[in-house]
Amino acid sequence: MLQTATQNSDSTRAESSLDVELRKVFKVFNGETAVRGVEFDICRGEFFSILGPSGCGKTTTLRMIAGFETPSAGEVLIRGESMNHVPPYQRPVNTVFQSYALFNHLRVWDNVAFGLRIKRLGRAEVQARVDEALALVKMEAFASRYPSQMSGGQRQRVALARALVNRPAVVLLDEPLGALDLKLRKQMQVELSNLHQDLGLTFVMVTHDQEEALSLSDRIAVMKDGRIEQIDSPDRIYEQPSTPFVADFIGDTNLFEGHLEAIDPTSVLVRTASGVKIVIALPDSFQAEVGDKVVVSVRPEKIDLSLYRPEDAVDCYEGRLEHSMYLGTHMHYTLKLLSGEYLTVRQPNTWANLPDRHTPVYASWMAKDGVVLKA
Repeated sequence: MLQTATQNSDSTRAESSLDVELRKVFKVFNGETAVRGVEFDICRGEFFSILGPSGCGKTTTLRMIAGFETPSAGEVLIRGESMNHVPPYQRPVNTVFQSYALFNHLRVWDNVAFGLRIKRLGRAEVQARVDEALALVKMEAFASRYPSQMSGGQRQRVALARALVNRPAVVLLDEPLGALDLKLRKQMQVELSNLHQDLGLTFVMVTHDQEEALSLSDRIAVMKDGRIEQIDSPDRIYEQPSTPFVADFIGDTNLFEGHLEAIDPTSVLVRTASGVKIVIALPDSFQAEVGDKVVVSVRPEKIDLSLYRPEDAVDCYEGRLEHSMYLGTHMHYTLKLLSGEYLTVRQPNTWANLPDRHTPVYASWMAKDGVVLKA
C-alpha cells in the first residue's frame, strides 16, 4: 500500500487536521497586485478547488503553495509549518501540470522514477515505489513506452504517478485536464475522483472549468480580481451563491437588477428597472433593507414554460419565444419578456417541445428557486 506523508508525519503534525493554510496572502508583480489578502484552510484528505476566470490569481495562489512564487505578504503553511522560505523541492507537495511536463526521451517507468533517483534512493526501493505508483493509476502495462507513444489521458496518468511516487502530503493540480478532449476529460474526472478517494490524500486543483470543479470538489474557492468571492461546497456555490459574480460565473443564470421593495416574514419583493415584480423566499441571514439595490438570480433549469398561464403562479411572466436550440439531452430556449428582459430556459428533451419562434409563452418559477443578492 502506498505510504503518504500523512502516515510519515511526526506526532505533532498528525494532531492537526489542516494540510494547507493561507493567511492574508498577497502577491505583487511589478507594482500590480495579483493576489489580494487570500485566506483559506484546506483539511486533510480534502479535494479543494480554486476556480475563476483567466487572470483572477488562482494559478499564482497555487504557485505560492508549491513554492514557485514567494508571497509579497502573508503566510503559507503546510502541516502547520510556515513554507514562506522553504524551496519547492523541500515542501511535502507535488504538482501535476496541464502540459504533463514529462521527459520525452525517457520511458514511462524512468519518468516516474526520475525524482526518486535524484534523491539517490536504493534501487530496490525505487523499483517498488515506481511499480506501486504505476499500478495505482493503472499504467503498469505502459511502463516501457515513451510519452509520444501514448494518448493524452495516458500521459496524464503518468504525470499523476510521478507526483504520487514521492508520497506527498498534498497533490497540486494545475488545470490537470485542460489539454484533453471533452469525452476523455469526463472519463478522467471520474478516475481522478476515484484516485482521490482511494488514496485519501489532499488534492488542491486550479481550474477555470465550472463543471470540473463542481463534479470533483469537496469545497470550491471562487476567485475574482485576486480576491476570494466565496468558499463553500459545490451545491451551495451553485444553489446559494453569495455574490452576483459567483451566480453568473458558476453555470448559467438569469440576472435581474432592481431594488428591494418589501420584506415580510417569509419572502422579499424585488422590482426591476423595467417594473417587473419578483417574489423570492426569504433567504437565511438576510441583511438587505428596503430600498437597497439587489440582483435576483434564477437558474435556467428552474424555469417552467407553458402555452397557458399556470394557476396560482406568483412569479409568472409572459414573453415571446425568440430562439430554441436542440442540445441532445435538453432544449435551450431564449425568451423576450413583455417587459423587455431576455430569459434563458433549459428543459429536458422530452420531444414535447414548444412551437416556432414568436409564439406567446409563459415562464414561471417557484419563489424558493430564486436567489436575491446585494448588488
